[in-house]
Amino acid sequence: MEEDSSKSEESEKGMWKLSVNRSSCVSRSGAGLVLTSPDGWFLEYALRFEFKATNNEVEWEALISRLTIAKHLEVQKLEASSDSQLVVGMISGEYEAKEDTMAKYLAHVQNLKSAFQVCRIPLMGHPAFSEVEQDWC
Repeated sequence: MEEDSSKSEESEKGMWKLSVNRSSCVSRSGAGLVLTSPDGWFLEYALRFEFKATNNEVEWEALISRLTIAKHLEVQKLEASSDSQLVVGMISGEYEAKEDTMAKYLAHVQNLKSAFQVCRIPLMGHPAFSEVEQDWC
């Protein structure tokens, strides 16, 4: 049991955390991103998409943006949680990407995940809307 605990602690060492608050409005879409380092400092990003998007498309676009930012920062271990059961389910293989658009998003994310030594994308609860998102709508 101790061996499993030490392996878990080792995999957590150096883990960066990425979270997202998303918003999809009639006129525009966007997402607020927070990247937290293992040392506790964080970077906040506000994304505004210049196209109309469904909530699912916003989730995929936000995840792709987060993974891309982390890749450029040369992060090796990453936990990029998502509040979309559909997105997390497709990534884990629990759900099938039946639509062409969803399959393309999934392939792009799988490709980006390969850039990391560890990349977990767990499901999280629905976060409260951030001030940034409230300003967008």
